[in-house]
Parts: sequence; structure tokens; C-alpha cells
Amino acid sequence: MDSLNELVKLLDETDFKQFKWYLQRKNKRNDVKNLDLLNIIRADDIDSLNKLYNPDKNKDAYHALRKRLQDNLVIFLSGKTFESSHSESQSALRLLVVARYLLENDLVKLAFKCLEKAEASAERAEQFNLLNEILLLKLQYAHLPQAASFDVITARFTQNQLYMQREANLNVAYAYLRQQLQFIHQEGRVVNLTSLVIATIRRYKISMADLMTHKSVYQILFIANEYAAIQQNYQLIERFVNRVSRFIELRSAENKSHTYYHIHVLYYLANFHLRQKNFAKSMHHLSEMMELMQGGKYYHVFYMRYELLYALNKFFSGFADAAINVLQAALSGKKHSAKLEDIEDLRICLAMFLALNDNRASLKYVSMLNQTDAWYEKKMGMLWSIRKHLMEVLIYAQFSNIELATSRLQSFRRRYKSYLLKTSEQRVLNYLKLVERYLVNPNVIDDERYKHSVLAMANAQENNDIFTLSFIGWLIARWEKDNAYKTVLNLIQK
Repeated sequence: MDSLNELVKLLDETDFKQFKWYLQRKNKRNDVKNLDLLNIIRADDIDSLNKLYNPDKNKDAYHALRKRLQDNLVIFLSGKTFESSHSESQSALRLLVVARYLLENDLVKLAFKCLEKAEASAERAEQFNLLNEILLLKLQYAHLPQAASFDVITARFTQNQLYMQREANLNVAYAYLRQQLQFIHQEGRVVNLTSLVIATIRRYKISMADLMTHKSVYQILFIANEYAAIQQNYQLIERFVNRVSRFIELRSAENKSHTYYHIHVLYYLANFHLRQKNFAKSMHHLSEMMELMQGGKYYHVFYMRYELLYALNKFFSGFADAAINVLQAALSGKKHSAKLEDIEDLRICLAMFLALNDNRASLKYVSMLNQTDAWYEKKMGMLWSIRKHLMEVLIYAQFSNIELATSRLQSFRRRYKSYLLKTSEQRVLNYLKLVERYLVNPNVIDDERYKHSVLAMANAQENNDIFTLSFIGWLIARWEKDNAYKTVLNLIQK
């Protein structure tokens, strides 16, 4: 999908009406076709699109119209975002703009009051680049009688330059770690996260004190969470999670100034405790997360991710029906602007919940996971894509489509075998062999040696993750002739 279509998808019904009104005011002629094109894109009406311009004769005119519409939409969205944002940084930016205007029109006293408020807001939000602009404007008018002491402004400016350099180093280090994480995801590189982080911190001359800001805590926690997910071992990041928890408690008075990062941190903490099977603590962080989201501008940004973690906690705590209802409601009520990655996360979890409860509706949600393998690997990560393929094999086998299950298994082996060997994930290939033996001969589940192999896998420390146990529990349920969900809960409780 092209960028114009993606931009139009960002508009909800109210935004769409406001943008149409915005175009109507700008249009100077009655024959302008931008409103027609907007309605066609919104309705995804290909037939009408072909009638708008003759594709063979008016290609240039059509592309010019699209470009003008896209430019107008970008301007509309930027203005709307600026007007609707109530964050500390946006408030500071508004005050800076107003103060500059007032100074240019000799309303000096009021201008400096605006600058004082802007400086305080930017400092609370840790927006050092913005603070730099505010202090530069103060320096520019420091000769006026109403201005603060020149030495005081200069000292503040010099100190802020150090903060700016520190933040620049942090951003470069974060970008480098994200790049390395991408290599781990897509190329199967084996990296020791602790060594990588320490080497990066030294390389960019970052102190531990520098790391203890809301933004940097969120950034490093993101890296750690992704790494733990790849390794399927969240104990690897437990020490850092504990430090983050203490940071959030100690800086509780400042958290409201950093709502966006605070919500992110709570999400990662909730996910960490979910994967550690501490469902009560995970739900506690989710409750805090919802409190910050409720009625705020970030509600729809985090809503689907919140629902996903909430449903997973319910499901693995023994409340399968409640978890299924949560995901179904989230999917049926999804907004037009919802990210496809979030939707796919909900679909794959719902397919898993239904399959473990022997509900054929899981086939419906599996069929909705119809993006290309390359898309899933790039957008969702290699681990997510591997789990999706394995789950498809199990669901097709569960509902007696052995031929399709076997085909998917062979496709999985062709695509991921070299990657799994490269990343030392032999255990996935071992599990695949056990599944294949069952597909070839379902009676193998009565063989004691086969059972021993599956149970040994369930008891291995490296397979203690809730999702890994769900896959193993599916095999155990074959010979127990029981609901796979009950089997998985038993494994988790052990």
C-alpha cells in the first residue's frame, strides 16, 4: 500500500470530516477532484478510481492530484497534532512560539513570563533540544532590562549543552543496539546482550547515571525485552527490570511529565512478569498502565497491546473464556487506524486460545494470518514467524488435515532449518521431529520412549516459557486424550 493510502487510514470519522472541510475551504475552483479522490481512497473503490481519470491519457494529471492531496493531508495532520497535543514538550513549544512573537512586537514582560513557563516545561519533559532554543532566545534578548541575569542564562545554556550531548550519545547508542537486535532477529547472529550493552556504553562514553532517565530507561528496557523474547529466557533481564521498578517508584512524582515513556515501561514490566508466570504482578502493572491510558491521548495507541497482555494473563491464569472474549471484542471493535502488527498479534493469540480448547474457530483466525513470510519476519520478527508456522502445523493436524499439516511442516523446515541451526535452536528442530513422527503415525503417542522424549523436553529448564510449554502441552494432550488447555495449565503450575 502506498503512502497516501496509509495516511488516509490514520483518519477516524471525525478527522475525515474535518479534512474534507479543510479541502473545501482551500479549493478555489469547483472542478477540483481532490475530494472525489479522497472519498474513493477511503472507500477503496477501484472502479471509481479508474473513472476519475483515464489511466492511459491522464497519468501525469492523476499523479499530480495525488501528490497535492498527500501534501495537504500532511499539513492538516501536522496542524491537528500540534493543536491536540497537551504534552509538556508541546506546551513548551507553543509558549516558545508565542514568546518569540511577543518579543518581536515589544511585549517584553509577557514574553519573558512565557519563556519562564516554557523553560520549566521543557526541563520537566527532558526536552534538551527544545530547552536549547528557549535559552538561545533568552540570550538574544538578554540586553533588555526585564531579562534575567546574563551570567545565569549563560550558565544554564552551557549546562544544557552537556545534557544535549549526553542525549545525543544515548540516541546513537540506542540506534546501534536496535541495529544489532535486528541482526539477531533476521540474520540469526548469536550475541551476549550484557556484553553488547556494556561495550556500547563504553564506546559512546555513557555513565550509569545517564541511563537513569525516563526515555533511556524505556529504550534499554525495550532492547532487553526483545532480547529476552528471542532467548525465551526472561531471567536474563531480571536485574535490570528490578532497577527499572525502583527507578519508577523513586521518580513517581515526575512520571506524569513522561506519560508516554511511563506507559511503555509499565507495558514491558507487565510483559516481563507475565513471562515469569507472576500473573498477579503483571496484572498490577497493567492496572497502572490503564490508569495512565484512560481518557488520554495515548489510549488508542496502547489499547490493543494492553488487551493482548490482559488476555494472556487471564488465559494462563485459568480463565480461557474471559481471555477469548477480550480478544474477540478487541478485534471486532478495532479502529480504522489500528496497526496491522497489533491486529496480527491478537489474531495469532486468539487462534492459539481456541485451538488449545479444541475449538475449530481457530482455523478461521489462522486463515486471517495471510501476509507473506517475509512481511512477518520483517515486521513481527523471526521468532514470531517461527511460532506462527509451528502453530499452523499443530492446528491443521488437530482438525484432521494431516496432508496440509505435513506440507506446512516441510515448508517450515525448508525456510527455517538453517536459521535455527545457526542460532543454536536445535530444540525447535527436535520438537519438529516429534510432531512429524505423530503426523506419520498417530499411534506413536502410545510408545513409552516417545512419551519420555516429550516429557524430557517439558522438564528442561530452557523450555520453561509459557509459549514453549503450550506447544509441548499440545503433544502431551494427544496421549492423555484430554483438553490441551488443561495440560498446558498443569505444566505451567509445575
